[in-house]
Amino acid sequence: MTGTVNLREVVLGILMEVTEGEAYSHVVLRDTLEKYQYLLKRDRAFISRVTEGTLENLIQIDYIIECFSKVPIHNMKPLIRNLLRMSVYQLKYMDSIPDSAVVNEAVRLAQKRGFYNLKGFVNGVLRAAARGMEDIVYPLPQEDPLEYLSVSYSMPKWILSRWLEQFSFEEVEKVCDSFQDENPVTVRLRTDRVSREEIIDSLEEEGCEVSQHPYLDYAVRISGYNYLQALTAFRQGWIYVQDVSSMLVSEIAAPNWGDYCIDVCAAPGGKSTHLADKLKGSGYVEARDKNEEKVSLMQQNIDRMGIINMVAALKDATAFDQDSFHRADIVLCDVPCSGLGVIGKKQDIRYRMNPAKQEELIRIQRRILSVSQNYVKPGGVLIYSTCTIGADENQMNLKYFLENYPFHLETIDPYLPEQLRCRTSAGGYLQLLPGVHETDGFFLARLKRNDE
Repeated sequence: MTGTVNLREVVLGILMEVTEGEAYSHVVLRDTLEKYQYLLKRDRAFISRVTEGTLENLIQIDYIIECFSKVPIHNMKPLIRNLLRMSVYQLKYMDSIPDSAVVNEAVRLAQKRGFYNLKGFVNGVLRAAARGMEDIVYPLPQEDPLEYLSVSYSMPKWILSRWLEQFSFEEVEKVCDSFQDENPVTVRLRTDRVSREEIIDSLEEEGCEVSQHPYLDYAVRISGYNYLQALTAFRQGWIYVQDVSSMLVSEIAAPNWGDYCIDVCAAPGGKSTHLADKLKGSGYVEARDKNEEKVSLMQQNIDRMGIINMVAALKDATAFDQDSFHRADIVLCDVPCSGLGVIGKKQDIRYRMNPAKQEELIRIQRRILSVSQNYVKPGGVLIYSTCTIGADENQMNLKYFLENYPFHLETIDPYLPEQLRCRTSAGGYLQLLPGVHETDGFFLARLKRNDE
């Protein structure tokens, strides 16, 4: 409690918006912290940790609650369900808070929010959980691998089932485990503007810890800073926040001097700006998006970074643009996807996605591919990429595309670091797995239009 602000009530409000509404956790949390920016740093950290921790461990927490509650989790009142979830997270993962304080605060909050008749239920479940937390029997991998992975890593079973059809149990567990890691931010050093040494010196002088990424020499990991936008290197446009998996898109695109490039789903613009940088001021990159606000933000980034061979344009990737027919040397199709490869950064993606939504996304992906392929000139290149894991949105879309349009896969080995070269990359595509590779979960493929 800080003054008149009940920190647990703030967390409860965020969880209600995210789990019962359509809000995204990172957006609601950001807006909430801005609203309560006057709070002490430790109080803001409490709000962040309990919110993010509860969402990250949601399925496991529900499993724990049902070990001590006669009422199934889905039959509870939404507010009570979320109150129990955030309280169980504190009981299990926050040793610095006495169990009695967690229970008493939850009971008081239930009463304050109008559930006087359920405060006994809240008290009973949480006291039982506090006493019996160490005695809970969890699923074992050798007895029920799917249940084990789902409860241990709070992953929906439908996602795990699809992954287990394509990858080994060990690979899937590494992916799930990686989503629980805290990873430093990766940035691309724009060494065409200023030397690598000067950028790193600037970052370190302002308190950043900088370490080299093993895949690309211009990619580094940074941590220890307070506010990214305040860093000189950011304000001067010397760095761009971007995962290495995204940087590899421009690597395999391999633009030549003077190439004309179209990024059909460009926002927030990382791949497009990277392409423009690789062109060294030559050629032209058109970064398209159908959202006016995102286009405006991309143009602001272009201006901040001082890029002269790039523009942001308001265009819908699903609508054919006659003026672009057979004009582009390179077309980037980084399509809207389920986002299952970046769960570690956006925890609630796993709970929002379902098979029906994924099927709708696949239809959109194929529509974008069918329109965008028209823009590639004979002998030109189309790069297909997603930030997800699994064949449905990746290999199966490649198969569909190759069966319907005059393109062929080209090896991407010459453009990849040696550590990532494999059988599929030799054939033209690569599925990156977090925990297995040192990147987000990502898929990328290089397709060349047949000469006509």
